[in-house]
Amino acid sequence: MERSRPFVIMSAAMSIDGKIATKNGDSKLSSKQDLVRLHRMRANVDAILVGKNTVEVDDPLLTVRYTKGKNPVRIILDSKAQIKPRSKILKTAHIIPTIIAVSKNAPKKNLARLDKYPVEVMVIGDNKIDLRKLLVVLKKRGIKTVLAEGGGTMNWEMVNRRLVDRLVITVTPYLVGGADAITLVEGTGFAKIQNAVKLKLRNVSRQKNELVLYYS
Repeated sequence: MERSRPFVIMSAAMSIDGKIATKNGDSKLSSKQDLVRLHRMRANVDAILVGKNTVEVDDPLLTVRYTKGKNPVRIILDSKAQIKPRSKILKTAHIIPTIIAVSKNAPKKNLARLDKYPVEVMVIGDNKIDLRKLLVVLKKRGIKTVLAEGGGTMNWEMVNRRLVDRLVITVTPYLVGGADAITLVEGTGFAKIQNAVKLKLRNVSRQKNELVLYYS
């Protein structure tokens, strides 16, 4: 039976103590070798998915640069259409297909601002974006594989809704600490271990001073 949504790979680099960014938002954890590996993954998926916070803090391009390959479609979760005009995403939307997913709650003035850019605005959900519905729509559009590179908040939504098929985590040689530093999965979390998502370790690879863990 064919699945109704794309195959979703969640990808992140984290410190040994599970942080994906410092309390100030610094997320430059990966080595050059790991960035090459990540960009090879990007070149082999149909779309990259991130949340508004990632765009705001990191201002990423979400393109394939450290290897050869086609840029995937970029999908930004931005329920209130608050993406800033200065963002690299909007500045490069004329050359890289970009979808901004918003909710019905997005202010009209914000939507009007997005009209100035060559992006596709997709309204999915009432008060917030319905992730499962979004993925179903993307599958109907021919997007079969999605690489989720979001922050802890988006990761929680994906995990909580059981929308992750594969997890690829690079464990980097840093101890970051800090109660306010961002962990791999934020949100409210599961109250009991028996309710948590249990994964199966499929492979482990070592690259110099890092480990890459592959779970399904």
